[in-house]
Amino acid sequence: MSDILIELGRILEQRKKADAAESYVASLHQKGLNKILEKVGEEATETIIAAKDYSRANPDESVVKETADLWFHTLVMLSHLDLGPEDVLEELRKRFDISGLDEKAARTQTK
Repeated sequence: MSDILIELGRILEQRKKADAAESYVASLHQKGLNKILEKVGEEATETIIAAKDYSRANPDESVVKETADLWFHTLVMLSHLDLGPEDVLEELRKRFDISGLDEKAARTQTK
């Protein structure tokens, strides 16, 4: 499944240089980091609301769709910062053999 993120990252890099009149991704890059961050925040809020309203007894797809929007806009943000999904996946890979509590403590000590 990480192949999907890698491929999407490649596509986003290509569209970053496209005509903003023809590409939503290019238009976000043209508007700058603050607009991209606004979209990430908006999608995060929508994801939280969808998750809060989610019911296993009566499930709908909104939480999955909103999470997809959040991931998409987060990947656009990474692209704007000249980072990619590979960077995040590598960081996650590094954490596999570390307790979540230990990893969090290590981050607190380095700040």
